Amino acid sequence: MSGHVTTVGVVPDARTGADPAFCPATAWRKSRQSRARDAFELCVRLAEIMSAMTRTALALLVALFGSACSVSRSQPLLPAPALPSRHALSNGMRIVIQEHRSSDVVALQLWVKAGGRDETTSELGLAHYLEHLLFKGTATRPTGFIDREVEGVGGRMNAGTSLDYTYYHMVLPARRAVAGIENLADISVNATLDARVFESEKRVVLEEMRFGEDNPSRFLLRQLYAAAFPNHPYGRAVIGQTEIIQRLTRDQLLGFYRRYYVPEAFTLVVVGAIQPEEVLAAATRTFGRLPRVPSPRLPVPVPTSGREGRIELARPVSHAYLALGWLAPRIDHADTPAVDLVASILGQGRGSRLTQGLRERLGVVNTISSGYSALEGAGLVSVTAQLDPRDLERAEAAVLSEIERVRAEGVTETERRRAVTTAEARRASLTETAEGRAWSLGQAETIWRLEDELAYVNRLRSVTFGQLRAAARRYFDLTRYTRVAFVPATRSQSHSFHGCHEACGPTAGLSMSPR
Repeated sequence: MSGHVTTVGVVPDARTGADPAFCPATAWRKSRQSRARDAFELCVRLAEIMSAMTRTALALLVALFGSACSVSRSQPLLPAPALPSRHALSNGMRIVIQEHRSSDVVALQLWVKAGGRDETTSELGLAHYLEHLLFKGTATRPTGFIDREVEGVGGRMNAGTSLDYTYYHMVLPARRAVAGIENLADISVNATLDARVFESEKRVVLEEMRFGEDNPSRFLLRQLYAAAFPNHPYGRAVIGQTEIIQRLTRDQLLGFYRRYYVPEAFTLVVVGAIQPEEVLAAATRTFGRLPRVPSPRLPVPVPTSGREGRIELARPVSHAYLALGWLAPRIDHADTPAVDLVASILGQGRGSRLTQGLRERLGVVNTISSGYSALEGAGLVSVTAQLDPRDLERAEAAVLSEIERVRAEGVTETERRRAVTTAEARRASLTETAEGRAWSLGQAETIWRLEDELAYVNRLRSVTFGQLRAAARRYFDLTRYTRVAFVPATRSQSHSFHGCHEACGPTAGLSMSPR
């Protein structure tokens, strides 16, 4: 098929006014146990950021991939980066390109509209399992070839799976941009899923599951999502279920791969010290040869309206853990910026209301934070805390009291300004690297729109006091929320309804979904 390109246009600059997360794959050459543990620990580090940040705060996760700063005596001022451009191939694939010459590297990312939400009940965990295997060989690039090619020039590669998408990324010397595009095009449809590697990876994934259950903070959020999204794809764990992974066959995984990895589901993002025309030509030559195949993805079902649910589980923990959750707007909703700021004002940072009220004044929690995860089809605001089990009821009441104050009185100008400044700083941290900038563009193109992503900070700045108070009243219903608590195993266990004892909730390890 022809690789005809339609240039959709240059994305306007936000400054002129014109968001389980995910579970990264591991380094390929380590032992199985080391790889699983590394993957889990990186998931945990990412999830800890995600659960405490607002929608734009998710940008900070790129710092975990190894960005660093340096200081020199005479640092020349770099020109403002060119605007990103979006292009569409005739087979339905999208390409986003941006020059970014802060260093002589290029970030290449392949985003796929296939995640945990696309699995049937008999396929739970397949999107994540496939992510583990794609870099491990094609018909023309045998096992280990891509690894050696990338590491041999000082590059790195990884991948991640969420409820809404899977993505694969490389950071390479800029001169290797075309080679990187060729690698991504090859794995997108030609991965062999070698039978021996397929079977050995089961042990890695099963170990990840065990590590996830052993981490109380991560397992708490799994339970919260399962309870907040009952009978919904967003209530399932990206990492899947033990019995499904144990019984998984290569043919099953190959079927999922062939079904969802089609050009209409792909977005290639290239950001760095590159020539856009050369990148577009390489993408057209490689990805443009793929035939057009319709994507089978269905719209996300609308979650049932929030209902009060209370779960208390006895766990092998020394402290109690508390999570409260409210259904919130999806990522492209008009109320998203206001909810984002309310979540930040409530529980993000030392000066937030929950930290000051519950930890500093009342002393009923050891740690507390809030987060807003805005997914493609829905959202969830969460408040999580670690505390003495004797303070569970008092802490919950204090959280509700702080929320009621916002609902009744609104917020102060100082709080509003601090939340906006925090979002601005986090976005600046993201966009200073090619990798972070590519992540932001790819995630936006996959689950909402580039234009909205780039204009998001301006939308935060424009939120009024009335909108903040209205958002608090609309989404923080004090009678309709989900509560999950872990208590030390010596305390009696009680349930309002059955908790999730399998790997459930939004994540693989906790690969939190965006924002």
